[in-house]
Amino acid sequence: MSGLVLGIVPARLASTRLPRKPLYPLLGKPLIEWVWRRVLTMTVLDHAVVATDSPEVAEVCRSLGAPVELTSSDHLSGTDRVAEVAERPRYVGYDVVANVQGDEPLLDELHVRSAVDLVRNQGWQVGTCATPVREAREYQDPSVVKVVRASSGRALYFSRAKIPHITEKFCKEQDLSPEGSLRHIGIYTYERLALQAWASLAPSPLEQIESLEQLRPLEAGLQIGVAIVEAAEPGVDTPADAVRMEQQLSRLNHLTPV
Repeated sequence: MSGLVLGIVPARLASTRLPRKPLYPLLGKPLIEWVWRRVLTMTVLDHAVVATDSPEVAEVCRSLGAPVELTSSDHLSGTDRVAEVAERPRYVGYDVVANVQGDEPLLDELHVRSAVDLVRNQGWQVGTCATPVREAREYQDPSVVKVVRASSGRALYFSRAKIPHITEKFCKEQDLSPEGSLRHIGIYTYERLALQAWASLAPSPLEQIESLEQLRPLEAGLQIGVAIVEAAEPGVDTPADAVRMEQQLSRLNHLTPV
């Protein structure tokens, strides 16, 4: 597939772990501003837009010159919000849609590009990324989502559990450790029809058990390609994450968004 790539940044004001997350200040600037400035540097995207259910977030984004689409407040996931925007008439000419996470100020364009390539050039219905687990702590942490993929790159399963389970015998014989697991990076790109199909599905049993929306299309038979990339900077989900991100931005001399 060839064609144009639309980047959509879902930004929901309500958040259980970080109040008013898109507007949460980092070094005096709202989180969504840092993310938007990052998105503007991504040449892989032919156009980008913020999708939000909050007029307050929309006003902040418009003050930055960011195109904004107001969406329903009933969406349960970022994918549903992205799908609503992608179906609007002004965006039907884009063949590939990228869900650009609204809480990752240091998102790596190479990761987005890898996920886009899976859909645009390799024929996958959905593209995403993973990186090798570096520490046993990550492998054991249920907040770190792991993914197992086939030799073709197709996602077999996503889980908060320790997958693949590495037996003591295998570790001993192969001199391997839990670092052989893959940590899922929450970047998604979609072929247009696959995005429509995903959004039309009801929440699935495995999705509800694991609280992982990507299990919904996987259970329904959609083909998800997984690119292996270098380590990714974590996003901002909690006040502690915000402190860490401020420190990281300062170390990178990003004292103000550029």
